[in-house]
Amino acid sequence: MAVSMSALAPRVAFFPDSFNEVNGVAHTSRHFEAFARRHSLPFLCVRAGNRRPRLLVEEQLHTLELRRGFLSFYLDKGLTFDPGFIRHLPLIVRTLKAFHPDIVHITGPSENGMLGAALANHLHLPLAASWHTNVHEYAARRSHRLLRHIRSGHDAEQTIERLALVASAKFYSLARILFAPNPGLCRLLEKETGRPCHLMQRGVDSQVFSPAHRQRQPGEDSFVLGYVGRLSVEKNVGLLAQVQQQLTARGFRNFRFLIIGQGGEESWLRQHLSGAEFPGVLRGEALSHAYADMDLFVFPSHTDTFGNAVLEALASGVPAIVTPDGGPPSIIRDGETGRIARDEDFADAIAGILTDPPQHARMREAARMHGLSATWEAEFEAVYDSYRAVL
Repeated sequence: MAVSMSALAPRVAFFPDSFNEVNGVAHTSRHFEAFARRHSLPFLCVRAGNRRPRLLVEEQLHTLELRRGFLSFYLDKGLTFDPGFIRHLPLIVRTLKAFHPDIVHITGPSENGMLGAALANHLHLPLAASWHTNVHEYAARRSHRLLRHIRSGHDAEQTIERLALVASAKFYSLARILFAPNPGLCRLLEKETGRPCHLMQRGVDSQVFSPAHRQRQPGEDSFVLGYVGRLSVEKNVGLLAQVQQQLTARGFRNFRFLIIGQGGEESWLRQHLSGAEFPGVLRGEALSHAYADMDLFVFPSHTDTFGNAVLEALASGVPAIVTPDGGPPSIIRDGETGRIARDEDFADAIAGILTDPPQHARMREAARMHGLSATWEAEFEAVYDSYRAVL
């Protein structure tokens, strides 16, 4: 394929919102850079990090990592914004001009993304933008607690969501081409921005995430319900406590929760999920083993644009329960690799699998097969095809 021939590939300057953090944007960004490295593609990654500013060159791969300063503030655990990031502008401009990119690609309205968009306009380069986070839905979920005691709180919440969507769409309309991780979001972006949108879904390393990493002993017969992700309001993690109460009320006792991640809702969950295990953020082999040791993945989020964690669970041979909203239902084949259920039906869906071991075994096998079919190579090859169409 043409992308394997670096002389024919477009020169891409990539400005990700995050790279070293633990979130979906960073996860995808690292794999994108790795794809460019594998294929010796001319690729410049400008990102925030902890190193002193310097340009690293590895054959065709150029990396400019820039330190955030004392003005930085936290948006969420692991997510930081530096309003003084513009101080790096002269170095970024020199690096861009020396690299001679054909296209600039940003991942959102972070300080880094805004600089990338401005420089694309200044240097008369086409801009590509990928949508990774439903900021408008996050804004609405986070305003819910403040507005729930107000009579018109629901209307205000909807207004906040709409205004946030309009503002985000205004920013994304600066791009010539958009990418989004699920078809529904692509349709929404095309409607709101008037720009063409292409799918940019996710892959999974089926060796890193595999049933082969399961370490539980045969005698450990408790059914493990797992969750991996931020422990925050917009992830709807409060539903996990409700699910535990409903299952217990129906007489189920032989199950427990394994909650991997961190966030503002962690202390609340520790109080309301009795018997749950909270190992924090896991990486590498520890994460691989944790996924494989689960029996069912429970992902209650309504705001995820894709759901990397869901795909990692499937590759690990773990079927998943997801909501009908966002990207996760586009990953799950209902009744085969898991279940798609409304919040009020989560406990029913879990109970149905708990009481049907043969169905659970079939779902585990189907989940693994689906994970084997999802590759990063195919996704990024499609992104480069879209670049060529623009250029």
